Amino acid sequence: MNLVFADETGQVFDHPDYLALARSADMIVEIMDDELIPLPQGATLVSLPFTEAVGMNPETGAMERLSGMQAVGALLPQGYTRLLVPSYVKTDRTKLLPLFGYTAVVWKDDGFYVAAHPTDDPELWDPRNCNVEELELGVQRLREQYPDNRLYTHLSNCALEYECLTASNTFLGRWEGAVPVSYSCNAGCFGCISEQPDDSGFPAPQTRMNFKPTVEELVQVMLEHLKTPQSIISFGQGCEGEPSTQARIIIPAMQEVRRQTQLGYININTNAGLTDYIRGIVDAGLDLMRVSTISALDDHYNAYYRPRGYTLENVAKSLQYAASKGVYTSINYLVFPGVTDREEEIEAMIEFARKTKLKLIQMRNLNIDPESYLSLIPKAQSEAIGMKQMIEIFEQELPDVKIGSYTHTPDFFAK
Repeated sequence: MNLVFADETGQVFDHPDYLALARSADMIVEIMDDELIPLPQGATLVSLPFTEAVGMNPETGAMERLSGMQAVGALLPQGYTRLLVPSYVKTDRTKLLPLFGYTAVVWKDDGFYVAAHPTDDPELWDPRNCNVEELELGVQRLREQYPDNRLYTHLSNCALEYECLTASNTFLGRWEGAVPVSYSCNAGCFGCISEQPDDSGFPAPQTRMNFKPTVEELVQVMLEHLKTPQSIISFGQGCEGEPSTQARIIIPAMQEVRRQTQLGYININTNAGLTDYIRGIVDAGLDLMRVSTISALDDHYNAYYRPRGYTLENVAKSLQYAASKGVYTSINYLVFPGVTDREEEIEAMIEFARKTKLKLIQMRNLNIDPESYLSLIPKAQSEAIGMKQMIEIFEQELPDVKIGSYTHTPDFFAK
Protein backbone atom coordinates (compact mmCIF):
# COMPACT_ATOMS: atom_id res chain seq x y z
CA MET A 1 0.00 0.00 0.00
CA ASN A 2 1.65 3.18 -1.24
CA LEU A 3 1.79 6.55 0.46
CA VAL A 4 -0.61 9.19 -0.91
CA PHE A 5 0.44 12.84 -0.88
CA ALA A 6 -0.39 16.20 -2.46
CA ASP A 7 1.89 18.75 -4.07
CA GLU A 8 1.79 22.51 -3.53
CA THR A 9 -1.03 22.90 -6.08
CA GLY A 10 -3.24 20.32 -4.33
CA GLN A 11 -2.77 17.58 -6.93
CA VAL A 12 -2.85 14.10 -5.37
CA PHE A 13 -0.26 11.41 -6.16
CA ASP A 14 0.81 8.01 -4.86
CA HIS A 15 4.50 7.67 -4.02
CA PRO A 16 6.16 4.66 -5.69
CA ASP A 17 8.97 4.46 -3.13
CA TYR A 18 7.21 4.87 0.23
CA LEU A 19 4.66 2.78 2.08
CA ALA A 20 1.62 4.37 3.70
CA LEU A 21 1.35 4.88 7.45
CA ALA A 22 -1.38 6.30 9.67
CA ARG A 23 -1.97 7.82 13.07
CA SER A 24 -3.79 6.55 16.15
CA ALA A 25 -4.00 9.49 18.57
CA ASP A 26 -0.42 10.84 18.48
CA MET A 27 1.21 7.53 17.48
CA ILE A 28 2.25 6.79 13.89
CA VAL A 29 1.29 3.20 13.14
CA GLU A 30 1.23 0.69 10.33
CA ILE A 31 -2.07 -0.04 8.58
CA MET A 32 -3.47 -3.57 8.57
CA ASP A 33 -5.11 -4.97 5.44
CA ASP A 34 -8.36 -5.69 7.30
CA GLU A 35 -8.63 -2.00 8.21
CA LEU A 36 -8.90 -0.92 4.57
CA ILE A 37 -11.90 -0.64 2.26
CA PRO A 38 -12.11 0.90 -1.23
CA LEU A 39 -12.69 4.65 -1.19
CA PRO A 40 -16.50 4.94 -0.84
CA GLN A 41 -18.59 6.82 -3.35
CA GLY A 42 -19.25 10.30 -2.01
CA ALA A 43 -15.90 10.51 -0.19
CA THR A 44 -13.58 13.44 -0.88
CA LEU A 45 -9.79 13.53 -0.90
CA VAL A 46 -8.27 16.64 0.70
CA SER A 47 -4.77 17.82 1.50
CA LEU A 48 -3.96 18.72 5.10
CA PRO A 49 -2.59 22.29 5.12
CA PHE A 50 0.55 23.10 7.12
CA THR A 51 1.62 19.43 7.07
CA GLU A 52 4.14 17.07 5.52
CA ALA A 53 3.35 13.40 4.92
CA VAL A 54 5.11 10.64 6.84
CA GLY A 55 5.79 7.34 5.09
CA MET A 56 7.85 4.21 5.59
CA ASN A 57 11.02 3.58 3.63
CA PRO A 58 10.64 -0.12 2.66
CA GLU A 59 14.40 -0.59 2.36
CA THR A 60 15.22 0.55 5.90
CA GLY A 61 11.87 0.14 7.66
CA ALA A 62 12.26 3.71 8.94
CA MET A 63 9.48 6.29 9.17
CA GLU A 64 10.46 9.38 7.19
CA ARG A 65 9.05 12.87 6.85
CA LEU A 66 8.70 13.79 3.17
CA SER A 67 9.67 17.39 2.60
CA GLY A 68 7.36 19.40 0.36
CA MET A 69 4.70 16.67 0.21
CA GLN A 70 1.44 17.46 2.03
CA ALA A 71 -0.44 14.72 3.82
CA VAL A 72 -3.74 13.66 2.26
CA GLY A 73 -6.88 12.44 4.00
CA ALA A 74 -10.36 11.34 3.00
CA LEU A 75 -13.58 12.93 4.21
CA LEU A 76 -16.02 10.05 4.54
CA PRO A 77 -19.75 10.17 3.77
CA GLN A 78 -22.35 9.14 6.32
CA GLY A 79 -22.34 5.42 7.04
CA TYR A 80 -18.57 4.97 7.41
CA THR A 81 -16.54 5.11 10.62
CA ARG A 82 -12.92 6.24 10.49
CA LEU A 83 -10.41 3.76 11.88
CA LEU A 84 -7.19 5.77 11.52
CA VAL A 85 -6.02 9.34 10.90
CA PRO A 86 -3.54 10.25 8.12
CA SER A 87 0.15 10.20 9.09
CA TYR A 88 1.66 13.68 9.12
CA VAL A 89 3.74 16.22 10.98
CA LYS A 90 2.89 19.90 11.02
CA THR A 91 5.22 22.37 9.37
CA ASP A 92 3.80 25.09 11.63
CA ARG A 93 2.58 23.90 15.02
CA THR A 94 0.75 27.17 15.66
CA LYS A 95 -1.66 26.43 12.80
CA LEU A 96 -4.89 24.48 13.34
CA LEU A 97 -6.33 22.16 10.72
CA PRO A 98 -9.82 23.01 9.45
CA LEU A 99 -12.62 21.20 11.30
CA PHE A 100 -12.91 17.99 9.29
CA GLY A 101 -12.68 14.29 10.12
CA TYR A 102 -9.56 13.31 8.19
CA THR A 103 -9.25 9.59 7.44
CA ALA A 104 -6.08 7.73 6.43
CA VAL A 105 -5.97 6.98 2.69
CA VAL A 106 -3.58 4.75 0.67
CA TRP A 107 -3.05 3.64 -2.92
CA LYS A 108 -3.50 -0.12 -3.30
CA ASP A 109 -4.33 -2.43 -6.20
CA ASP A 110 -4.65 0.50 -8.62
CA GLY A 111 -7.15 2.38 -6.47
CA PHE A 112 -7.61 4.50 -3.37
CA TYR A 113 -8.42 2.73 -0.10
CA VAL A 114 -9.31 4.22 3.27
CA ALA A 115 -8.97 3.02 6.86
CA ALA A 116 -12.69 2.83 7.58
CA HIS A 117 -15.51 0.50 8.56
CA PRO A 118 -19.05 0.55 7.12
CA THR A 119 -21.47 1.04 10.01
CA ASP A 120 -24.68 2.03 8.22
CA ASP A 121 -26.38 2.17 4.83
CA PRO A 122 -24.89 5.25 3.09
CA GLU A 123 -27.66 5.56 0.50
CA LEU A 124 -29.97 7.99 2.34
CA TRP A 125 -27.16 10.44 3.04
CA ASP A 126 -25.28 10.20 -0.23
CA PRO A 127 -24.92 13.78 -1.55
CA ARG A 128 -25.44 12.48 -5.08
CA ASN A 129 -29.07 11.77 -4.18
CA CYS A 130 -29.71 15.47 -3.69
CA ASN A 131 -30.77 16.88 -7.04
CA VAL A 132 -29.82 20.57 -7.09
CA GLU A 133 -32.54 21.62 -9.53
CA GLU A 134 -35.20 19.81 -7.51
CA LEU A 135 -33.84 21.39 -4.33
CA GLU A 136 -33.97 24.89 -5.79
CA LEU A 137 -37.58 24.33 -6.83
CA GLY A 138 -38.41 23.10 -3.33
CA VAL A 139 -36.81 26.17 -1.77
CA GLN A 140 -38.74 28.45 -4.10
CA ARG A 141 -42.05 26.68 -3.45
CA LEU A 142 -41.87 26.75 0.36
CA ARG A 143 -40.51 30.29 0.59
CA GLU A 144 -43.36 31.48 -1.64
CA GLN A 145 -45.89 29.47 0.36
CA TYR A 146 -44.58 30.77 3.71
CA PRO A 147 -43.05 34.19 2.89
CA ASP A 148 -43.03 35.33 6.53
CA ASN A 149 -41.50 32.16 7.98
CA ARG A 150 -37.91 33.04 8.92
CA LEU A 151 -37.00 29.38 9.36
CA TYR A 152 -37.41 28.69 5.65
CA THR A 153 -35.23 31.70 4.85
CA HIS A 154 -32.57 30.46 7.25
CA LEU A 155 -32.76 26.84 6.06
CA SER A 156 -32.56 27.85 2.41
CA ASN A 157 -29.08 29.24 3.09
CA CYS A 158 -28.11 26.03 4.94
CA ALA A 159 -29.32 23.92 2.02
CA LEU A 160 -27.97 25.95 -0.90
CA GLU A 161 -24.86 27.57 0.59
CA TYR A 162 -23.63 24.96 3.10
CA GLU A 163 -25.15 22.00 1.23
CA CYS A 164 -26.59 20.63 4.48
CA LEU A 165 -28.48 17.48 3.58
CA THR A 166 -30.86 17.70 6.55
CA ALA A 167 -31.84 21.23 5.56
CA SER A 168 -32.15 20.07 1.95
CA ASN A 169 -34.49 17.28 3.02
CA THR A 170 -36.77 19.91 4.55
CA PHE A 171 -37.30 21.41 1.11
CA LEU A 172 -37.41 18.04 -0.66
CA GLY A 173 -40.04 16.67 1.76
CA ARG A 174 -38.18 13.45 2.50
CA TRP A 175 -36.44 11.48 5.23
CA GLU A 176 -35.05 13.53 8.15
CA GLY A 177 -35.73 17.26 7.89
CA ALA A 178 -34.50 20.15 10.02
CA VAL A 179 -36.33 22.58 12.27
CA PRO A 180 -33.64 24.67 14.05
CA VAL A 181 -34.90 26.57 17.05
CA SER A 182 -32.12 27.84 19.33
CA TYR A 183 -29.53 30.62 19.08
CA SER A 184 -28.11 29.90 22.56
CA CYS A 185 -26.36 26.97 24.18
CA ASN A 186 -25.64 25.60 27.66
CA ALA A 187 -22.28 24.15 26.57
CA GLY A 188 -19.10 25.63 25.14
CA CYS A 189 -18.00 22.76 22.94
CA PHE A 190 -14.37 22.79 21.87
CA GLY A 191 -14.44 23.13 18.11
CA CYS A 192 -18.15 23.98 17.85
CA ILE A 193 -19.01 24.19 14.16
CA SER A 194 -21.45 27.10 14.48
CA GLU A 195 -19.94 29.45 17.05
CA GLN A 196 -16.35 30.04 18.18
CA PRO A 197 -14.72 32.58 20.49
CA ASP A 198 -12.68 35.16 18.57
CA ASP A 199 -9.43 33.78 19.99
CA SER A 200 -10.17 30.07 19.45
CA GLY A 201 -8.11 29.71 16.27
CA PHE A 202 -10.92 27.63 14.72
CA PRO A 203 -12.88 29.17 11.86
CA ALA A 204 -16.53 28.15 12.39
CA PRO A 205 -17.63 26.58 9.09
CA GLN A 206 -21.28 27.57 9.61
CA THR A 207 -23.20 30.58 10.88
CA ARG A 208 -25.48 30.04 13.85
CA MET A 209 -29.09 31.18 13.61
CA ASN A 210 -29.59 34.57 15.27
CA PHE A 211 -33.32 34.73 15.98
CA LYS A 212 -35.95 33.02 18.12
CA PRO A 213 -38.64 31.46 15.96
CA THR A 214 -42.29 31.57 16.91
CA VAL A 215 -44.46 28.58 17.72
CA GLU A 216 -46.33 29.20 14.48
CA GLU A 217 -43.12 29.09 12.43
CA LEU A 218 -42.17 25.77 14.04
CA VAL A 219 -45.61 24.29 13.44
CA GLN A 220 -45.57 25.28 9.77
CA VAL A 221 -42.22 23.61 9.11
CA MET A 222 -43.12 20.50 11.11
CA LEU A 223 -46.52 19.96 9.52
CA GLU A 224 -45.12 20.55 6.04
CA HIS A 225 -42.53 17.81 6.58
CA LEU A 226 -44.57 15.25 8.54
CA LYS A 227 -46.66 14.05 5.62
CA THR A 228 -45.52 10.42 5.41
CA PRO A 229 -45.32 7.65 8.02
CA GLN A 230 -41.50 7.44 7.70
CA SER A 231 -40.67 11.15 7.79
CA ILE A 232 -38.60 12.60 10.65
CA ILE A 233 -38.45 16.23 11.71
CA SER A 234 -35.54 17.14 13.99
CA PHE A 235 -34.78 19.89 16.45
CA GLY A 236 -31.06 20.44 17.02
CA GLN A 237 -28.93 21.19 13.97
CA GLY A 238 -25.34 22.23 13.37
CA CYS A 239 -26.53 25.78 12.72
CA GLU A 240 -28.00 26.24 16.21
CA GLY A 241 -27.24 25.94 19.89
CA GLU A 242 -28.95 23.57 22.33
CA PRO A 243 -32.60 23.13 21.27
CA SER A 244 -33.93 22.23 24.73
CA THR A 245 -33.15 25.79 25.89
CA GLN A 246 -36.21 26.71 23.80
CA ALA A 247 -38.50 24.15 25.42
CA ARG A 248 -41.12 26.87 25.98
CA ILE A 249 -41.79 27.06 22.26
CA ILE A 250 -40.92 23.47 21.34
CA ILE A 251 -43.51 21.96 23.68
CA PRO A 252 -46.59 23.91 22.46
CA ALA A 253 -45.45 23.46 18.85
CA MET A 254 -45.23 19.68 19.31
CA GLN A 255 -48.61 19.59 21.00
CA GLU A 256 -50.22 21.52 18.15
CA VAL A 257 -48.59 19.33 15.51
CA ARG A 258 -49.73 16.15 17.23
CA ARG A 259 -53.24 17.61 17.51
CA GLN A 260 -53.30 17.87 13.72
CA THR A 261 -51.38 14.75 12.62
CA GLN A 262 -49.92 11.52 13.95
CA LEU A 263 -47.78 10.95 10.87
CA GLY A 264 -44.01 10.70 11.04
CA TYR A 265 -41.62 11.05 13.95
CA ILE A 266 -40.42 13.99 16.03
CA ASN A 267 -36.73 13.86 16.96
CA ILE A 268 -34.43 16.04 19.03
CA ASN A 269 -30.65 16.20 18.73
CA THR A 270 -29.54 17.43 22.13
CA ASN A 271 -26.85 17.40 24.78
CA ALA A 272 -29.67 16.41 27.20
CA GLY A 273 -28.16 18.38 30.07
CA LEU A 274 -31.39 20.24 30.92
CA THR A 275 -33.20 17.24 32.33
CA ASP A 276 -36.37 19.07 33.41
CA TYR A 277 -36.78 20.61 29.96
CA ILE A 278 -36.12 17.26 28.30
CA ARG A 279 -38.84 15.67 30.43
CA GLY A 280 -41.32 18.29 29.23
CA ILE A 281 -40.36 17.72 25.61
CA VAL A 282 -40.62 13.93 26.04
CA ASP A 283 -44.06 14.29 27.62
CA ALA A 284 -45.22 16.48 24.72
CA GLY A 285 -44.91 13.49 22.37
CA LEU A 286 -41.26 13.01 21.44
CA ASP A 287 -40.55 9.87 19.42
CA LEU A 288 -36.76 9.86 18.96
CA MET A 289 -33.89 11.41 20.90
CA ARG A 290 -30.23 11.56 19.89
CA VAL A 291 -27.82 12.73 22.57
CA SER A 292 -24.39 14.06 21.66
CA THR A 293 -21.47 12.73 23.67
CA ILE A 294 -17.76 12.23 23.25
CA SER A 295 -17.19 10.01 26.28
CA ALA A 296 -18.86 8.36 29.25
CA LEU A 297 -16.00 9.56 31.47
CA ASP A 298 -16.68 12.82 33.32
CA ASP A 299 -13.24 14.38 32.89
CA HIS A 300 -13.13 13.71 29.15
CA TYR A 301 -16.74 14.82 28.66
CA ASN A 302 -16.25 18.03 30.63
CA ALA A 303 -13.01 18.92 28.85
CA TYR A 304 -14.69 18.84 25.44
CA TYR A 305 -18.25 20.04 26.13
CA ARG A 306 -17.44 22.53 28.90
CA PRO A 307 -21.02 22.22 30.21
CA ARG A 308 -22.69 25.19 31.87
CA GLY A 309 -24.82 24.14 34.80
CA TYR A 310 -25.16 20.43 34.12
CA THR A 311 -23.19 17.19 34.43
CA LEU A 312 -22.89 13.89 32.60
CA GLU A 313 -25.20 12.45 35.24
CA ASN A 314 -27.92 14.87 34.09
CA VAL A 315 -27.41 13.53 30.56
CA ALA A 316 -27.85 9.96 31.82
CA LYS A 317 -31.03 10.89 33.72
CA SER A 318 -32.51 12.48 30.59
CA LEU A 319 -31.82 9.35 28.59
CA GLN A 320 -33.25 7.12 31.29
CA TYR A 321 -36.45 9.17 31.48
CA ALA A 322 -36.90 9.22 27.72
CA ALA A 323 -36.36 5.45 27.49
CA SER A 324 -38.88 4.87 30.29
CA LYS A 325 -41.49 6.75 28.22
CA GLY A 326 -40.92 4.67 25.08
CA VAL A 327 -38.68 7.13 23.23
CA TYR A 328 -36.13 5.49 20.92
CA THR A 329 -32.87 6.83 22.31
CA SER A 330 -29.44 6.99 20.70
CA ILE A 331 -26.15 8.75 21.19
CA ASN A 332 -24.30 10.83 18.65
CA TYR A 333 -20.93 9.33 19.60
CA LEU A 334 -18.06 11.58 18.48
CA VAL A 335 -15.23 9.11 17.92
CA PHE A 336 -11.51 9.59 17.36
CA PRO A 337 -8.96 6.82 16.65
CA GLY A 338 -6.57 6.22 19.51
CA VAL A 339 -8.91 7.86 22.05
CA THR A 340 -12.38 6.34 21.77
CA ASP A 341 -10.86 2.85 21.53
CA ARG A 342 -8.91 3.12 24.80
CA GLU A 343 -9.89 0.40 27.24
CA GLU A 344 -11.17 2.82 29.90
CA GLU A 345 -13.34 4.60 27.32
CA ILE A 346 -14.84 1.35 26.05
CA GLU A 347 -15.62 0.05 29.54
CA ALA A 348 -17.27 3.33 30.56
CA MET A 349 -19.38 3.49 27.40
CA ILE A 350 -20.63 -0.08 27.80
CA GLU A 351 -21.71 0.71 31.35
CA PHE A 352 -23.35 3.98 30.22
CA ALA A 353 -25.27 2.25 27.42
CA ARG A 354 -26.59 -0.41 29.78
CA LYS A 355 -27.48 2.14 32.45
CA THR A 356 -29.45 4.36 30.07
CA LYS A 357 -31.00 1.54 28.00
CA LEU A 358 -29.73 2.94 24.72
CA LYS A 359 -31.21 1.68 21.48
CA LEU A 360 -28.54 2.92 19.08
CA ILE A 361 -24.93 4.14 19.05
CA GLN A 362 -24.39 6.47 16.12
CA MET A 363 -20.69 6.44 15.30
CA ARG A 364 -19.77 9.94 14.12
CA ASN A 365 -16.26 10.95 13.10
CA LEU A 366 -15.04 13.85 15.23
CA ASN A 367 -14.16 16.89 13.12
CA ILE A 368 -11.22 18.42 14.96
CA ASP A 369 -7.59 19.42 14.81
CA PRO A 370 -5.91 16.32 16.33
CA GLU A 371 -3.15 18.09 18.28
CA SER A 372 -5.47 20.57 19.95
CA TYR A 373 -7.94 17.81 20.87
CA LEU A 374 -5.27 15.52 22.31
CA SER A 375 -3.83 18.35 24.39
CA LEU A 376 -7.28 19.12 25.78
CA ILE A 377 -8.42 15.71 27.04
CA PRO A 378 -7.12 13.54 29.92
CA LYS A 379 -4.05 11.42 29.31
CA ALA A 380 -4.63 7.79 28.37
CA GLN A 381 -4.89 5.29 31.22
CA SER A 382 -4.49 2.29 28.93
CA GLU A 383 -3.61 1.38 25.37
CA ALA A 384 -5.90 1.81 22.39
CA ILE A 385 -7.02 -1.56 21.07
CA GLY A 386 -8.19 -0.38 17.64
CA MET A 387 -11.43 1.13 16.39
CA LYS A 388 -12.54 -1.99 14.53
CA GLN A 389 -11.98 -4.11 17.63
CA MET A 390 -13.92 -1.57 19.68
CA ILE A 391 -16.94 -1.89 17.41
CA GLU A 392 -16.76 -5.67 17.68
CA ILE A 393 -16.70 -5.42 21.49
CA PHE A 394 -19.77 -3.17 21.46
CA GLU A 395 -21.59 -5.68 19.29
CA GLN A 396 -20.68 -8.53 21.64
CA GLU A 397 -21.29 -6.75 24.95
CA LEU A 398 -24.37 -4.76 23.88
CA PRO A 399 -26.44 -7.20 21.78
CA ASP A 400 -29.61 -5.10 22.21
CA VAL A 401 -27.93 -1.91 21.00
CA LYS A 402 -27.67 -1.18 17.28
CA ILE A 403 -24.51 0.28 15.77
CA GLY A 404 -25.16 2.85 13.05
CA SER A 405 -24.29 6.31 11.81
CA TYR A 406 -27.51 8.32 11.74
CA THR A 407 -31.05 8.53 13.13
CA HIS A 408 -33.49 5.80 12.14
CA THR A 409 -37.23 5.25 12.41
CA PRO A 410 -38.41 2.57 14.88
CA ASP A 411 -38.76 -0.14 12.23
CA PHE A 412 -34.93 -0.19 12.02
CA PHE A 413 -34.73 -1.58 15.55
CA ALA A 414 -36.94 -4.56 14.73
CA LYS A 415 -34.48 -5.89 12.14
